[in-house]
Amino acid sequence: MNLLGNLIWLLFGGLIMALEYFVAGLLLMLTIIGIPFGLQAMKLGLYALMPFGSRVVPDPYPGGCINTLFNVIWIVFFGIWIALSHLFWGILLSITIIGIPFGRRHFRMAGLALSPFGQQII
Repeated sequence: MNLLGNLIWLLFGGLIMALEYFVAGLLLMLTIIGIPFGLQAMKLGLYALMPFGSRVVPDPYPGGCINTLFNVIWIVFFGIWIALSHLFWGILLSITIIGIPFGRRHFRMAGLALSPFGQQII
């Protein structure tokens, strides 16, 4: 069932969101300062490709104030725009009954897009 959900997910905005994450990650990795943010974008891009069957849990080895600082920087420069993309797709998909599970997944990913540091995807 997870495979079918992931295939339908790719058609309903998942592929576009994953491409958004991958392009942003590659652009961020062009600078040394952007590498931690690019790695988070890549991690979120992989999650955007296959969200069904995966889950997000808090990191067992938290980074403390570094994660908080990076999350604040992420929210200001990147997270707001990515979260708005997820909200757009979530609202668009929630219009129909069939799209509600996919819209809910986009709403969950919007929260993750705001603060990815300190989270682990299993």
